[in-house]
Amino acid sequence: MAKLLARSGVGSRRDVERLIGEGRVAINGRTLTTPAVKVEPGDILTVDGEVVGEPEPARLFRYHKPVGLVTTHKDPANRPTVFDNLPDGLPRLISVGRLDINSEGLLLLTNDGGLARALEMPSTAIVRRYRARAHGRTTQEKLDRLQDGITVEGVRYGPIEARLDKAKEGPQGANLWLTVTLHEGKNREVRRVLEALGLKVNRLIRLAYGPLALGTLGSGELEEVGPRVVREQFAEHIDAENLPTGERPLYRAPRKSASRRAQDEAKTAAELAPVRTPKVKPVYKAGWAKPKPKARQPLKEKAEAKVRAEAATRPKRKPKAKPAGKPVVAPARPEIIDRATAVALKASGRKGPGPRPSGAKASGSPRAGGPSPGPRGPKPTGPRPGSSPARRPGPAKPGGPARRG
Repeated sequence: MAKLLARSGVGSRRDVERLIGEGRVAINGRTLTTPAVKVEPGDILTVDGEVVGEPEPARLFRYHKPVGLVTTHKDPANRPTVFDNLPDGLPRLISVGRLDINSEGLLLLTNDGGLARALEMPSTAIVRRYRARAHGRTTQEKLDRLQDGITVEGVRYGPIEARLDKAKEGPQGANLWLTVTLHEGKNREVRRVLEALGLKVNRLIRLAYGPLALGTLGSGELEEVGPRVVREQFAEHIDAENLPTGERPLYRAPRKSASRRAQDEAKTAAELAPVRTPKVKPVYKAGWAKPKPKARQPLKEKAEAKVRAEAATRPKRKPKAKPAGKPVVAPARPEIIDRATAVALKASGRKGPGPRPSGAKASGSPRAGGPSPGPRGPKPTGPRPGSSPARRPGPAKPGGPARRG
């Protein structure tokens, strides 16, 4: 009875025995006076009149225990405990082994008392790995002697593997970092063994417990181990009817916070950051002129300005050159014929420029021996209408009259 109620989360076996002694536990309506009662399938158990549900399958959790918490459910000195700092909504959990108040790192929690007892027994020889910082001086040769075991104050400790990772020399002594691997996990084993070698441990972190490691789990964070991992790694320590099913854990941890190193770096950056004074808006006295807001240009004016700007930047087109070929003969216009040509036309009896009638006497100009007019008429000697002023006199062309200055 005590084992079943403890497995159902009512309390520890001692708590169940106390409840039974107080007459608060009943089976099938009959109050119990002793825990030595065998429970059959289908029996109804009640505590203070409330029915106790069926025990759930075995569950296992990884917890990063910080320094300053006691690994117990109730502390006589009212110190903060591990179970007081767990999130809500979890079943009743018990710890697999313990970490003292000054130790930190991986702590396994489970709802199965049989699994917890099997994992913490020295006879199971599950590997525990620690990272220790100690004050003192030693050598790797001295640490290698621990592989044969050591006896401290009458207590025999089994083989321990210790590796010297880092040593820092100083005027007051030395600080060492060591990696310690053991298989028994007796009470305060790491601290007592290293003290026997003249080293005083001032920081102890558990890195791994069996196949489970601390990894990137932040301080104070909790994470459930998947049911498949529990079945594969710890099936021999769990009753067949208590093995978990499924693939995904029931508890989902909230968003992980930053690591301790990241938190320290952020805190340091915030302390070193320069203090920024907020911007103060200028206060205007009464009667001060405020700047005029810029008038918005209408859309139509903006469009016209855009078209003008594009036209100004657009390259001008060059006029197309006329193709070389037959000369273009413009039709003769009587109104642009000069006076000399008109006199010549009048003497020849023609009314305008054009082909000369057959039999007509050729007369190119009033002067004898002048050039005979062509089909377009005689070449005008005077300035054309709208032309530029007369040029300076030059030498007379051969065969024609000289120009006048």
